[in-house]
Amino acid sequence: MSILIENISKHFGHFQALSPLSLDIHEGEMIGLLGPSGSGKTTLLRIIAGLEGADTGRIQFGDRDVTNLHVRDRRVGFVFQNYALFRHMTVADNVAFGLEVLPRKERPTPTEIKNRVMHLLEMVQLEHLASRFPSQLSGGQKQRIALARALATQPEVLLLDEPFGALDAKVRKELRRWLRGLHDELGFTSVFVTHDQEEALELSDRVVVMSNGHIEQIDQPGALYASPNSRFVFDFLGNANVFDGKVENGKWQNLQANIVLPNGAEQKDGQLYIRSHEFFVSREPTVQANLPLRVIAINPIGAEVRLELTPIDWHSNDVWEIDLPHKAFDKNGFEKGQTLYVTPKAGYFFAHDAQQPVLLNWDQ
Repeated sequence: MSILIENISKHFGHFQALSPLSLDIHEGEMIGLLGPSGSGKTTLLRIIAGLEGADTGRIQFGDRDVTNLHVRDRRVGFVFQNYALFRHMTVADNVAFGLEVLPRKERPTPTEIKNRVMHLLEMVQLEHLASRFPSQLSGGQKQRIALARALATQPEVLLLDEPFGALDAKVRKELRRWLRGLHDELGFTSVFVTHDQEEALELSDRVVVMSNGHIEQIDQPGALYASPNSRFVFDFLGNANVFDGKVENGKWQNLQANIVLPNGAEQKDGQLYIRSHEFFVSREPTVQANLPLRVIAINPIGAEVRLELTPIDWHSNDVWEIDLPHKAFDKNGFEKGQTLYVTPKAGYFFAHDAQQPVLLNWDQ
């Protein structure tokens, strides 16, 4: 089921939660709404569901205009962050609830309800817990039951509000993989809200980055990471170090620090955004850059070692982060308190008078 959102806006009193925005969601897509708290992503999700009304605009599911339809008539499954399971009901009864409250002419027979519930519990691999109560389940199990309940009425659209926010990192990762597999198997259209960039990039067919009630960028995860179209998107996606420089004699200068402009770069003042893995690290400055930093922390993180550094003799209020493979770190023996020099391999340059970045590369 495709979803067409046109010029939707929403106010709460004098606060504008959503500026007029439009979004076209294709049938069978999994869309991630990504953004910080207050960006409007949950409000948009609730308007799609029919749990909130929009001030302007319209929403269409396939060929149906659902703008003014009640939530019960939209055929939407909704999964809340806090699961919203009924504590006095068993797992099976929770899953069956949506079917049992359907109007009589739409309600399956008791036998059909039982069969569908058991099928769903098998699908989420929890059929052995059918007679238990929510208080006897782990967080991950509760989330799977909430998903099974949302799917019980065979919705045309599945909506999820921070579905894994209350779970620990390992369970979150397992459930993300499971949900993506379930989505691909059943082929439903789904929209989920998250502030976790890793979750959005891993799960989504396309990611919608939101800020202050409007859409900053919509793109596939790989393209979004590779080509952010604004400072906000760059800041929100991944670790970025920012060098603020003024052009002097073919270099971006910041007090005693400088970076040589690469071939093709415009002679403009601005900010260079450099991801944490796009650096060459040395004990001395190079012909391409003189960026001295002091190591303040060394943190092994999975397959990499993250160095946290503070600038020396140039202006920046940020702690810089540099990610190195273990092999490179072990070879150089970097230590806390040591002065190091970093040289960018690639970066995105935002001129002060420009909204769009320019991708730059230095030959190493």
